[in-house]
Amino acid sequence: MSEAEFEEKLFIKYLNLLGIHRQRPSFEALKDLVKAQASKIPFENISKLYFKKHFNLKHLIDFELYLDGIEKYGFGGTCYSNNFYLNQLLSWLGYEIKLCGADMKNPDVHLVNIVNIENREFLVDTGYAAPFSEPLPIDLLHDYTIHMGLDRYILKPKTNNSYSQIELYRNGELKHGYKINPEARNIGEFRHVIEDSFKDSATFMNALLLTRFDNNNFIVINNMTIIETYGKVSKKQSLGSIEQLASVINDRFNIPEAIVIESIDGLQMQKNGWS
Repeated sequence: MSEAEFEEKLFIKYLNLLGIHRQRPSFEALKDLVKAQASKIPFENISKLYFKKHFNLKHLIDFELYLDGIEKYGFGGTCYSNNFYLNQLLSWLGYEIKLCGADMKNPDVHLVNIVNIENREFLVDTGYAAPFSEPLPIDLLHDYTIHMGLDRYILKPKTNNSYSQIELYRNGELKHGYKINPEARNIGEFRHVIEDSFKDSATFMNALLLTRFDNNNFIVINNMTIIETYGKVSKKQSLGSIEQLASVINDRFNIPEAIVIESIDGLQMQKNGWS
């Protein structure tokens, strides 16, 4: 099998995992792809912990292993794997797409995608642990707001220097966000940032965060807390033990309990990946 044939096999597997048939690029097809990714492939860092323990992984997971993790263990990933491999899938399908960096507390620590479709640009970000289950327009004149329980995500119109910005408000207080750097990048430019994310001091080596959005239901597991949001109503519950945590993750995310327990063994949960 040639390299091109092997790559095509992996992309077809990706589409099958999403439950999507190959279609010509269109806005409706893009919406279907983003919705499927948001609902079926979670933001989670259990896989990051698991692969670091098993393979001493300190860089971006390879495509085949990423898909195997989704298929076998219900894994997804953080922004680097989720957004990069979705970028590669959309490019393979023929979309005009660019990979971009985004600034948080530090420059270019987040990855996003910008898709140009039907002469409009859209933000596609399935790696922010947010309910972004559709392409978000960035050619805005006014704020674009997504409400989810107590959270309010605001995509701001571009500034004079062409930057778009996301702001997350929780209980009315600005908690988080990022500014998109609009120039096209390649994944190699983020090598050091990705390596830093595997350091013992990194947030997702010291915290647990899983999220999934599906049909107006948003599920978050943040360390030992589960938050379930249905429309405007949120329910929060503290979990009493690692065994209960693993059981809830298995129930809500289909990640096997044994894999959860093995992956988080020794995790101190001293940081908060959700704030």
